[in-house]
Amino acid sequence: MEGAPELVGEVASSLESIDLHSKKRDYERAGVKEYLVIALRQKRVIWFVNRSGRFEELEPQLDGFYHSETFPGLWLNPVAFIVLDGKSLLNTLRIGLNTTEHAEFLKRLQ
Repeated sequence: MEGAPELVGEVASSLESIDLHSKKRDYERAGVKEYLVIALRQKRVIWFVNRSGRFEELEPQLDGFYHSETFPGLWLNPVAFIVLDGKSLLNTLRIGLNTTEHAEFLKRLQ
């Protein structure tokens, strides 16, 4: 492997401050493209995208879902994640995987 991972995800409970500060800075410096934090105590999903070497918080789209910029078709329903609604999580993912953006992404990988 070479370089930083494209996506890093953390589930944070007692150490949310570490995940949202020092780890975030470390991943930013390393060149991670996207960083996802599930902050359990805050009952919040926070998704960062690296733009020009700095993480910016990604906002959910109009449909209420996060759409990965690095992996087209990777969609996350933050509400379903927080309330542990696995059925809705999978349905959201399936919707994203059935988009033309995801199909084009798969073609580029081949």
